[in-house]
Amino acid sequence: QVQLVESGGGLVQAGGSLRLSCAASGRTFSSYDMGWLRQAPGKEREFVAAISWSGSKTYYEDSAKGRFTISRDNAKNTVYLQMNSLKPEDTAVYYCAARSEATMPGEYDYWGQGTQVTVSS
Repeated sequence: QVQLVESGGGLVQAGGSLRLSCAASGRTFSSYDMGWLRQAPGKEREFVAAISWSGSKTYYEDSAKGRFTISRDNAKNTVYLQMNSLKPEDTAVYYCAARSEATMPGEYDYWGQGTQVTVSS
């Protein structure tokens, strides 16, 4: 079992930055690939970024490339999403998720409760 708790969301003006954190419980955090996904009102949840268990591989949705950076600290059981040059269209609830090796890429085993990010124009 892995429990995930996100933090760091809030209200920011367009062009600003936020750093989301996701703290995980459990001793096996370092064995999970981690992802950030988001869901805007009236829209389906979409992939934002992912990082391999070791941190050696990262993946981004096209609109996040060059603006967002995913990272992790396995010693702290935490994954981060640094978001720069934020745009109003980045407004959404951001979810942290964990995927075990046995789970298909794109699918996740555990989810956090989400943190709201609102970008004003």
